Amino acid sequence: MSGTFVGMPAFPEAARDAVRDTTLRGNLRHATHTIRAKRAQAVAEVSDWVELREAGKRIKDHTLRHLDRYLEQLEESVTAAGGTVHWAADADEANRIVTRLVKETGEPEVVKVKSMATQEIALNEALEAQGIAAYETDLAELIVQLGKDRPSHILVPAIHRNRGEIREIFSREMGEWGRPAPEGLTDTPAELAEAARLHLREKFLRAKVGISGANFMVAETGTLVVVESEGNGRMCLTLPETLISVVGIEKIVPTWQDLEVFLQTLPRSSTAERMNPYTSTWTGTTDGDGPRTFHLVLLDNGRTDTLADEVGRQALRCIRCSACLNVCPVYERAGGHAYGSVYPGPIGAILSPQLRGTTSEIDASLPYASSLCGACYEVCPVAIDIPEVLVHLRERVAQGGEVTRDGNKVVLKPARGHAAERAAMRAARWAFARPGALRTGQRLASRTRRLHPRTLPGPGRAWSGTRDLPPVPAEPFRDWWQRTQGGKGAAK
Repeated sequence: MSGTFVGMPAFPEAARDAVRDTTLRGNLRHATHTIRAKRAQAVAEVSDWVELREAGKRIKDHTLRHLDRYLEQLEESVTAAGGTVHWAADADEANRIVTRLVKETGEPEVVKVKSMATQEIALNEALEAQGIAAYETDLAELIVQLGKDRPSHILVPAIHRNRGEIREIFSREMGEWGRPAPEGLTDTPAELAEAARLHLREKFLRAKVGISGANFMVAETGTLVVVESEGNGRMCLTLPETLISVVGIEKIVPTWQDLEVFLQTLPRSSTAERMNPYTSTWTGTTDGDGPRTFHLVLLDNGRTDTLADEVGRQALRCIRCSACLNVCPVYERAGGHAYGSVYPGPIGAILSPQLRGTTSEIDASLPYASSLCGACYEVCPVAIDIPEVLVHLRERVAQGGEVTRDGNKVVLKPARGHAAERAAMRAARWAFARPGALRTGQRLASRTRRLHPRTLPGPGRAWSGTRDLPPVPAEPFRDWWQRTQGGKGAAK
């Protein structure tokens, strides 16, 4: 990936500042609880949700196992339909390809439909450096762009803003980007939406180049799919003369029949809708209908390295529904900016450290940005075991070991600051391998529990500074079991 947000600290420091922002916490609590409740109701309507979830998992796993074959099939299908396929190994190469393609059109501006892949590679900044203006057309992305802000949610990038803040942004900034906001604009949703519609309409009508992402790519036909709720995607995908789509290589599915599964699970998990208001599909180019030129940029940027990890590769199943964010107690309190990545929340905590590596302070901290409560796994429509991957990545950070980076096997050194953790794990391993020593230690801890401090000393302060130290029971479980015959004696 192109790197973390500029100037971002590690997660614990960023989260500490975020939880002090009462307005932010109020905005997040209201939004996530609302989306969570609606999603639960929408999912409950489907009698075979468990089967759909398992089908999505199996389709994704099968595709990832045969990714090379399906990507080649996709390229053949797109080319046969009149499109051109480009392969980008990393962010820099993707940005060079897109910038060159836009420059070849001679156009000074582009319109964009929401794409996390282009945020991941910082495409807007790369285009701006070459004198090309990129206009976001998703309502939430527009709010973020006008406010000179960063996205904080996968589905609702401006979730950290309330209506009053949005009104102020529109009134202050719209005139600098195009059509100004109407005089006397209020913070009612209808007026804010109308202001955005009028502002964007002039950009849609004059744009010659559109840039998109894709939710899915169908290998057998070369079809790309975008699902959205506002219609901005439909405008970006049909009105420009040239369309450039930047898509991660993991977004592929083999067949239209496979696509059917995700068109049922994605809308219910993301917007709590039975189906998306706008589902746009396009296959190459067609005379007299839509863009005359279509380019597909297939983005790796750490994905094949992630694929090489047998535990971590399940993160590539992600269909970007954001359900895990809406149930996560950590995200609800810290918000998305604390993760220092375009992928916030639980999925970001496992995806970003794999795409970018764990050598930076912020990426090394992300696997610890979780309580391991498991709520994210329970709601994931493709059954990504996020807690399992978090523990796997924590081991990588604390212990180091062999990983794949840029296609090569390298050995990571343990991250700094984890010496005490490694020592504690070695001590635990020694004790658990010796039942007698473990029994003696448990009895000693129980008999001296009145003398135990409420917080840990030394390096342990980092753990107990934000948690209650669990009290030691008056009697070890093993002694209780022997004394009560497994509870039978206690019942008498």
